[in-house]
Amino acid sequence: MTYVISDIHGCYDQYKKMLTEIEFKPSDTLFVLGDVVDRGPAPVKVLLDMMSRPNVFPIMGNHEGVAINFLSKLLVEITEDNYDKHFKKEDFLGLHFWFEDGGEVTLREFSKLPKEERLWVYEYLLEFSLYEVVTVGEKKFILSHAGLPEDVDLEKLESENNYDDFDFVMAKINYNKQYFGDDVFTVTGHTPTMIINPYYKGKIYRSNNNIAIDTGAVFGARMSCLCLETDEEFYV
Repeated sequence: MTYVISDIHGCYDQYKKMLTEIEFKPSDTLFVLGDVVDRGPAPVKVLLDMMSRPNVFPIMGNHEGVAINFLSKLLVEITEDNYDKHFKKEDFLGLHFWFEDGGEVTLREFSKLPKEERLWVYEYLLEFSLYEVVTVGEKKFILSHAGLPEDVDLEKLESENNYDDFDFVMAKINYNKQYFGDDVFTVTGHTPTMIINPYYKGKIYRSNNNIAIDTGAVFGARMSCLCLETDEEFYV
């Protein structure tokens, strides 16, 4: 089976419960639609678990994009000779905003890892794909963290045409618009469903072949997972 989950945000216990709930097997596939890190209690622990599973495929979220920038600086040994070149004033300002957005827990966990493990985690983050096009039966699913380019074209997506990264990690889906044909669906996270419609707090939201699966686990709601073959929704 093919499963999709999003915005784990360090909620390790819920993530592990979800794997049990869906009875996740080596023959299954799990796509993780970004924002694994920040805010929750154990983001790096989630990453380490994902890294150990060859059938888990991560997609880049905006929180990974920010984390990569700062975590890279921890891979360089800081000395009196390079301190003023390695950290600039804008870095400290950026770090402040990252911490305000939940980055402190990611940095703290990351810094406790042995140097070799830090490199492995950093390189794993660099491998996150920008989006995925998945075919299940007669249906196609466009998997993205946040949204799609305004001028999105399915043929270009399938040929891995270069779009602006911003559109996939930050732009929001227009839930009043059907982007493709009746057998093509978008699956995204980024915007908690309770913000799209308060009735959908802790529930997957669907509109015009757009499926929103960030159900606000890190904000005290439920974590959700969608099976693409059966359209079954799972919650923990």
